[in-house]
Amino acid sequence: MNEDKKVSRLFMCIGIIFVTCLLLSNLVAGKMWAVTENITLPAAVILFPLTYIIGDVFTEVYGFRNARTIIWLGFGCSFFAVMIYLITIALPHPGYWENQEAFATVLGTTPRVAAASFAGYLFGEFSNSIVLSKLKVATKGKNLWIRTILSTVIGEGLDSVIFITIAFWGTMDNSVVLQMILFQYLFKVSYEVIFTPVTYLVVKLVKKAEGIDTYDEGIKYSLIKG
Repeated sequence: MNEDKKVSRLFMCIGIIFVTCLLLSNLVAGKMWAVTENITLPAAVILFPLTYIIGDVFTEVYGFRNARTIIWLGFGCSFFAVMIYLITIALPHPGYWENQEAFATVLGTTPRVAAASFAGYLFGEFSNSIVLSKLKVATKGKNLWIRTILSTVIGEGLDSVIFITIAFWGTMDNSVVLQMILFQYLFKVSYEVIFTPVTYLVVKLVKKAEGIDTYDEGIKYSLIKG
């Protein structure tokens, strides 16, 4: 599948899975998971790392420019979802409906948290895709596991630092914020490492089904077009 051709059915299906995982991650992010007595993580960590794995598949098979399309699609859908949540929360509700506060708690978000989420997502996903793309060319397509893990180390690192810093810095003790960054980052990277065999299998099956294996040689890594 090339940019000047219509997208394949498989490309579309993987894109739908990517956006679904992203939207669900944003939706469950408000639930906190007590991993241990001293370690707390947002529940989204059980699903959000899948977006990076799927992003790896897009970049590895279809190339950076097609992965870029999916990243922006995910951003647009997330932004639209947040706007709908805020609008529905603001709608007047009948007096007999007693769930307004619970509804707002689950679906509502502050501008600061929303900005943190969008910034972390864009920086993390794009850096992950660019690093993976460049490493594929540099390694001549060898050692996929090295490329996926290194790109995740950078992408998830940026995402964790940007999101947690913007969302929580100054609202709690700095040591707690740094602890959240560290544990969330380690969890996400470990997630990628554990699922590496699955990534290998999916990449192999998609390449075979599509009959392509894209190398981004000589492209410009523009985040918009090119």
